[in-house]
Amino acid sequence: MTALAEAPQKPAGVHPKVRFKRSWDKRLSWIALHATGIALGVIFMLPLLFVFLTAVMADDQAMTASLWPSVWHFENFVTVFKKAPLLEYFGNSLLYSGLATIGALLSAIPAAYALAKLRWRGQNLFFMLTVAAMMLPPQVTVVPLYDLWVRLGLTGTLVPLITPYFFFDAFSIFLLRQFFLTIPKDYLEAAKIDGCNEFQAMYRVLIPMAKPGIAATAMFCFLFTWNDYFGPLLYTGEDQDHWPLSLAIASFRGMHHVEWNMTMAATALIMAPVIILFIFAQKSFVKGITFTGVKG
Repeated sequence: MTALAEAPQKPAGVHPKVRFKRSWDKRLSWIALHATGIALGVIFMLPLLFVFLTAVMADDQAMTASLWPSVWHFENFVTVFKKAPLLEYFGNSLLYSGLATIGALLSAIPAAYALAKLRWRGQNLFFMLTVAAMMLPPQVTVVPLYDLWVRLGLTGTLVPLITPYFFFDAFSIFLLRQFFLTIPKDYLEAAKIDGCNEFQAMYRVLIPMAKPGIAATAMFCFLFTWNDYFGPLLYTGEDQDHWPLSLAIASFRGMHHVEWNMTMAATALIMAPVIILFIFAQKSFVKGITFTGVKG
C-alpha cells in the first residue's frame, strides 16, 4: 500500500474540447496562411497572364473587352522576330547584363571583404560613403559622366554602361558586406594559421561559404541591368545596333503601336529569360537575402 501511495501519478489528460480547439486553431492558421499566399500569387500572376493572353490574340481582338483569345495565334512569337531583330537586341542585353554582373562581383567582393573582415583607418568613413552613394540619384552624376564618355568618343556603345561596374557598385558592396558579416571570423583565422594570406583566405574560404549572398547580388545586378532603360537611352540611343531589349521594346511599341498582340509577344519573350533565371536560382536568392539582414 505504501509503494502504491508513493508511485507518481499520471497527469490528467487534455480535455477533448481543448484538444479539438487547439487542432481547429492550427487548421485555421494553416488555411489562413496558405490562402493569403495563394491570393498574393494570383495577384502577381495576373499581369503575366494578361501579357501572355494578349500575345496569342488576333490583332483585331487585342486590347478589347474580350480577355480570352477566340483563336490562339502562337505564331505571333515567330512573327515578332520578322518585324524586329530581337535576336540582335537580345545579344546586346545579354552582353550588357552579363559583363556588368561579372564586373560588379569582381569589384564588390574584395571591397566588401575589406569592410567586413579587415580593420583599417577610414573603414567606417568608406562604408558611410558607400551608403551615401546608394542614396545618390543617378541623375546627379549623369551630366559629368556623359561629358567624360563624349570626350573619350565611346558614346553610342555599351562601354559607358558596362565599365563603371568594374570599379564601383555601391549596392553590390553593401549587400555583400552585410552577408560577409554573418560568416564567423574563426574560419578565416584558421586559414591564416595554415598559411593563407588575405587574398587566399577570401578566395578559398569566404567565397565558397558566401555563395548564396554572391548569387543574390549577381541576380540583383543582372535584373537591374536587364531592365535598365535610362542608361541605354542616354548612351546608345543614336546607334540602333547597340540597343538592348529594354530600349528596343519601347521603339517596337512605337513602330507597332496598333499591333498590341505583337508588342505583348515581344514583351513575353523579353520576360522569359528573367523568369527562368529566377526559377532556377530562387533558393540561393532567398537564402542570400535572408542572411544579408542578420547583422548590421
